[in-house]
Amino acid sequence: MTKDQIKAIAKLVVAVKERNGKPVNVYVVAATIESFGIRDVDVKEDYGFDDIFQLSKYIYKAYDAITLANLKNNNQRIAEAKTFKKLALTDYITTKNTKRFIVDYSSGLIHLFPIFLQVVSIIMFGFSLWTYSKFNNLQSTAVVLGVIFGFILSGGFVQVIGKQVSYYWYNKDYHMASYSTKKIIINGVLVIIGFFILSLLVNLVIPLYSFLFVIITFLYALFIGFLLLVLAPLYAVKQRWMLSLSVFIGTVVALSLHWYTPMHPYFVHWIGILTASLISVVYLYFFFKYKLQQHTAVKKKPKVMLSLYRNFNYFFYGAFLFVFVFMDRLVAWSSTLNRDIPYVIYYEKDYEIGMDLAILIFFLLGGVMEYTIHSYIRHMDFHQLDTKYSQFQSFNDKMKKMYFKHLRLFAVSALGIAIFLYSLITQPWGYSSGFDESLSDLSIRVCVLGSIGYLFLSLGMLNVLYLYTLGQHRKPLVAIIIAFLVNIIIGILLSRWISYEYSVVGMLLGSLVFMLFTTRETYNFFKNLDYYYYASY
Repeated sequence: MTKDQIKAIAKLVVAVKERNGKPVNVYVVAATIESFGIRDVDVKEDYGFDDIFQLSKYIYKAYDAITLANLKNNNQRIAEAKTFKKLALTDYITTKNTKRFIVDYSSGLIHLFPIFLQVVSIIMFGFSLWTYSKFNNLQSTAVVLGVIFGFILSGGFVQVIGKQVSYYWYNKDYHMASYSTKKIIINGVLVIIGFFILSLLVNLVIPLYSFLFVIITFLYALFIGFLLLVLAPLYAVKQRWMLSLSVFIGTVVALSLHWYTPMHPYFVHWIGILTASLISVVYLYFFFKYKLQQHTAVKKKPKVMLSLYRNFNYFFYGAFLFVFVFMDRLVAWSSTLNRDIPYVIYYEKDYEIGMDLAILIFFLLGGVMEYTIHSYIRHMDFHQLDTKYSQFQSFNDKMKKMYFKHLRLFAVSALGIAIFLYSLITQPWGYSSGFDESLSDLSIRVCVLGSIGYLFLSLGMLNVLYLYTLGQHRKPLVAIIIAFLVNIIIGILLSRWISYEYSVVGMLLGSLVFMLFTTRETYNFFKNLDYYYYASY
């Protein structure tokens, strides 16, 4: 090998490194050399080897004698510096797991604080941001239907905000994050208004409820839907403290008006909800304005068809999830078996109390879900850097082991929460102390069955979070649609054949199907995690 050939090889080593960083195998080196326009016929004279593959083997072997840091190009150094900075801060792969669990569990509960606050408020004061214990059944029907429709109609848009705005936020495209937030909120409000214009027209043709009833229901749906839409971006852009603060201030305003003014509860609720909403809107406006001043951005608009394609599954998953959660109530309240109801759907207090207590399972498991998904992401990032490409099965096995560890943690936490809930409904210091009345047998039965259903639903939703991290969004949609069909079919049959409260069994079985389907898909996901990780990028 001549001096000129040695110099040419040295230059080629540098050129390959600058193109790819450290190549993963000899074939990458060969492909890079060919991309430079070097041919087999050139190799023998210019580099002293018989062909490109022999030259590639030599260069690839030479890389082993050079430190890894020296092999990385500038893009790799910048990206890995950011990654290792994050990994250096992690406690998920050390002995500090307990501390990390406490921090994340608390964080998860804080994120659910707005809902938890309403539960505490109604227990302590009989009044919250959208409920009032002294409403009669007809008033409760109007209010609860409005709240349900508000959640359902905004659910898909909330899910899209979480996906779309988070994507722009993590990529520091603040202009697009701001633009998308405004656009999605406006579209969500228009959908709510359009739905109730249609409902009003239908009610004029087929008078199911009075005009005043429909207006009250519409206003609750509009205000609740708007509140959810303006709170969702705060979660996406990591300003979750403001989410809790705005709802807290809105609740305080509502309670103050309720205690110190003769204003009707409807107006008190609407003022409280609007207060929380406007605080969020004002904060988002100045927050994005500050970010845009700090970072210059090219003003552009997202491609409509591309946005629809990317968010289609997320939108319908969010919509079907909220329909699923509330479907058992609508089925129960529309049953005439053992009930004499004056309207197509009519509120039933004992059933609602049972389901309100049952959903505490979901809220209290929120902290566990927060911890497990953070732990999963950090483990995945750590192990993909720590594992060689040829040892992909080891990577899959480590992550699968972590998944089963998370399931055990979920089960232990669920057991503790179940004991707490059992005590809440049976002990003197629990429900009877807060409301000065005992739970009916129907409420207890609904609470027990509903709790099991929410437990299955929570595990299914945790599985969906795993799948979402690497872009697997079609399977969760299929799962929730199948679960919804099981929910409504079983619920209708049992509530019409046995008793209306047995619609909760439809929710339980639907949640079970959702949990089993997503668990199967998540297990397969972890078995082939290396492929999904590669495909997502």
